[in-house]
Amino acid sequence: MMLDRIFDHIEANRDSFIARVMDYVRHPSISAHDIGIRDVANLLCDHLSGLGFDAELVETPGHPFVLGTRMVDPAKPTVLLYGHYDVQPPDPLDEWISPPFEPALRDGRIWARGIGDNKGQHFAQLLAIESHLAVTGTLPCNVIFLLEGEEEIGSPQIADFIRTHLDRLGVADLVITSDGPLHESGAPIITFGVRGVASFELRCREASRDVHSGNFGGVVPNPIWTLVHLLATMKDADGRILVEGLTEPVIPPTNHEREAMARLPLDMPRVLADLGLQRLDAPLDRPYWDRLMFHPTLTINGFHGGYGGPGSKTVLPHEAVVKCDVRLVEPLTPDYVFDRLEAHVRAHAPGVEFIRQSGMLPSKTPMDSGFGPVLAQAIKVARGVDPLLYPTVGGSLPDYVFTKILNRPAFVIPYANADEANHAPNENLEVVRFIDGIRCGAAVLDRLGQMKP
Repeated sequence: MMLDRIFDHIEANRDSFIARVMDYVRHPSISAHDIGIRDVANLLCDHLSGLGFDAELVETPGHPFVLGTRMVDPAKPTVLLYGHYDVQPPDPLDEWISPPFEPALRDGRIWARGIGDNKGQHFAQLLAIESHLAVTGTLPCNVIFLLEGEEEIGSPQIADFIRTHLDRLGVADLVITSDGPLHESGAPIITFGVRGVASFELRCREASRDVHSGNFGGVVPNPIWTLVHLLATMKDADGRILVEGLTEPVIPPTNHEREAMARLPLDMPRVLADLGLQRLDAPLDRPYWDRLMFHPTLTINGFHGGYGGPGSKTVLPHEAVVKCDVRLVEPLTPDYVFDRLEAHVRAHAPGVEFIRQSGMLPSKTPMDSGFGPVLAQAIKVARGVDPLLYPTVGGSLPDYVFTKILNRPAFVIPYANADEANHAPNENLEVVRFIDGIRCGAAVLDRLGQMKP
């Protein structure tokens, strides 16, 4: 009955909530350019303080964290709600229908940079908290709110932050992140894991300058060919990663994970049509969800070298660069993968420079976690349908800091539509998804508060 009153409050304040989130995303907070970061962090800190949280900006060598805590009953569960207040740069600006930091409401959607990733989603959580307080004067469980200002640049400070503040964050029983998209059908989901990532560069330099392809072709080694031949030794045409030892430690999915994967809906013709594809990548016999959840990848992100302008230029380039990433599944770590890749490069192309870049560990929460059914019930109450359960997703979030450092189960419960265009021009959030997100956030707090110690 109390949750029904809270849902009524959310509906009664629908227009106000929409106006407020639009005002929030009007403030730029671009971490890569250090634009507006501290202003938005202060806005959030003031908002949490106004909700009765013990809130502060916690400084780091980079951008500050916003940390707020409201403890209502030590016998109740404590949920840590994580999000990030920084956004991607809006470029290219000329592809936006309306300016990225002038939020527009049209076609049932809010259009603005950060509305889906992640400002609109964590603002929905804040409004869920506010709605509980407005109706009942209190919260059904204890809440820690943690908002990061550097997620869009790889979360370089978060691991040290968690380690430094274990005494304050360790009281949490679970972590929930609302980020990313729903299923393309709009169905709600709960994600139990994310893949990690390891990014690297391969650089090859042969001659001291570009040379004439006729005068020196067949004499001067071509660095592009050097990298092409090297890459061919790393992954074959059947999609198998050939780097010695890289895939051997991979833990196969559990029966529980395979059963959850088998229940996920898939319209393969639609997927192919949306992407303009005639086929999936090799190996052809690997199921769609299996590819995204349980296997590492080796991806060429970009290949640079030689002449790429109009017409022809009969030049033999003297240097070339390829950028790559590996998506990681348990128990792979960036260092383990880097070591195997570097050894492979030394063995097959010793003149090529291997450059380690950023890395992030994978994360996984067991699907038999006791919090899973509670969260699923809450979402069904809010949305009227059972959520889809994802053992893991293909992308990467810094959930490892919660599962491996804080040692707590971590879940991702997204609110955004599948076509939110995060990281791209015309980022958007459907209004119905935003309101559903507030309802889901309110229901999750309610059901967690009903759990027995």
